[in-house]
Amino acid sequence: MTTSLTPTDLYHRGLRLLLDKDIAAWVTLWDDDGVLEFPFAPEGWPKRLEGKAAVLDYMRDYPEHIDLHDFPDVTVHQTDAPGKIVVEMRGVGRLVKSGEPFDMTYIAVVTVADGRIRHYRDYWNPLALPQDGAADFAGRVR
Repeated sequence: MTTSLTPTDLYHRGLRLLLDKDIAAWVTLWDDDGVLEFPFAPEGWPKRLEGKAAVLDYMRDYPEHIDLHDFPDVTVHQTDAPGKIVVEMRGVGRLVKSGEPFDMTYIAVVTVADGRIRHYRDYWNPLALPQDGAADFAGRVR
C-alpha cells in the first residue's frame, strides 16, 4: 500500500497515524532496517535506534506520555536526493501526566526508499519540554 506514496504523502500519513495514536500502524511505514536518530538527545536518552523493532519499542507508549492534538504547521521541502525530504513542523497537545501544554517545533530529515522510511533524523529540542514531562518520557526510554 505505501509503495505508491511519495515521501511527502508517506510523511503526512505518518502524522495522521500519530494523531490517531496508532503507533503500530505508524511503525508499519518503516523499513525493517530503518534508522531513527536524535542528534540533540541529552545524556541518558537514545541517540540512535536501529531497526523497526527498536523504533516500535521506543514509540510504543508515546501516547501515554504526550497527547498530540494537531500538527498546525507542516512544511515539506523537496531535495535533490532521491526520496529525501526535509520537514519543518510544529506539534501541539498536552503532557498526559501533568496536563501541561505541549508545543514543540521540529526539523526532520527523512529518507524513503521502496515506499518505507529508511532513515529519519529528528531535530527536536528535548530541553523545551517541561522538566516533569521530560523526566517522565526520558525515564521510559533509558
